[in-house]
Amino acid sequence: MRVLLLEDDNEIAERLASGLAPAGFTIERADNGADGYAMGMDDIYAAAILDLGLPEMQGLDVLKRWRAADCKMPVLILTARGTWAEKVDGLNAGADDYITKPFHIPEVAARLKALIRRSLGIASPVLTHGDISLDTASNRVLRDGEPVELTARELKMLNYFMHRIGRVVSQAELTEHLYALDETRESNTIEVYVSRLRRKLGAAVITTVRGLGYRMD
Repeated sequence: MRVLLLEDDNEIAERLASGLAPAGFTIERADNGADGYAMGMDDIYAAAILDLGLPEMQGLDVLKRWRAADCKMPVLILTARGTWAEKVDGLNAGADDYITKPFHIPEVAARLKALIRRSLGIASPVLTHGDISLDTASNRVLRDGEPVELTARELKMLNYFMHRIGRVVSQAELTEHLYALDETRESNTIEVYVSRLRRKLGAAVITTVRGLGYRMD
């Protein structure tokens, strides 16, 4: 899933991007508040990770402006500012969760997944649809109780579909959530991964909606 990272520290940003990738997240970064605010308003991210001490526009101001503009994207504050008053300010400004630095990647990944599930009205970390289940905590996939081996990209696609059962998802939307901006994107990539999921999980698991995209229902 595609996550917006607002972080001006290069080392921290690289650690988050590399550490969260195995958990199924594609990270796109802004290194200042002004750019991050504009990117967040595009409404194409599953969640945002927000540092408070940003150049050009402070993180708290970014958050307040997002919420004032009715941007409902889940926001996880990740900052060195850890006093109780700063936490209260962040949560009152519209943050959904708050972690102080130093941090552990598994905790950040778990909290992001929980925020995204809640934003979509899903309580359990285990997603089920028919005879398919996906444990978003362990990334374990079962079909009729038997484990199914998926590549990282196939897992990302299945995760995205299972959070949106019954909804038509366009090729462009899938591409945006599977790839970072600087990654090479082949024109037939989405068709290839849909075909692989059908082969591994059943031919009827994903329906092609001609001219619009795909649907899992």
